[in-house]
Amino acid sequence: MTRKSLSDILQQGDRESLSQAWGTTEAAEDFAPLPKGEYVARIESGELFTSEKKGTPGYKLCFRVLEGECAQRRFWHDVWLTPAALAMAKRDLAKLRVTSLEQLENPLPPGIRCRAKLTLRQDDDGNEYNRVKRFEVVGIDPPETDAFAPKTAADQETAEGAKGEPAAGGGAESTDEQDEAASFDPAKIEAETKGGDA
Repeated sequence: MTRKSLSDILQQGDRESLSQAWGTTEAAEDFAPLPKGEYVARIESGELFTSEKKGTPGYKLCFRVLEGECAQRRFWHDVWLTPAALAMAKRDLAKLRVTSLEQLENPLPPGIRCRAKLTLRQDDDGNEYNRVKRFEVVGIDPPETDAFAPKTAADQETAEGAKGEPAAGGGAESTDEQDEAASFDPAKIEAETKGGDA
């Protein structure tokens, strides 16, 4: 198999413009850990996993920073599913309304906004990494809509209802995601986890 050259993969004018850009572009720095402090972030996902070193079972939460200089950066929080860590796992998962192991196999409701406190730690090789010291749910963001998505019958009924016209059948029925988001009350969850009444 013959090795490809730049002229094999670039259009005729592209090589010259790439060459000029190469000479004036600074190399990007490796991403360092986020500075320690508090961040407002949205949970993007939660997934079951096992650690690479010891095969420890866990649930990994992925957060995306929403505000400040570090907006759009991500950080992760591992919830360990072992008898020794179970009390802390149940504490953290209860904030997300996860109260049974079976729920960990399903996606989390979208739009969970949190305030998280990050610290910096060092591994055995001296590499720094972020650790979530604590997080709290502060709200649910509405789902982002695609302006170019085709309109559904429910969207049409909602639009008609917004104009003051009665929607057919008394209005659009809520979706499972809307029901899930509507029933997610951070204040109630916090009271439940502290043993109080909402």
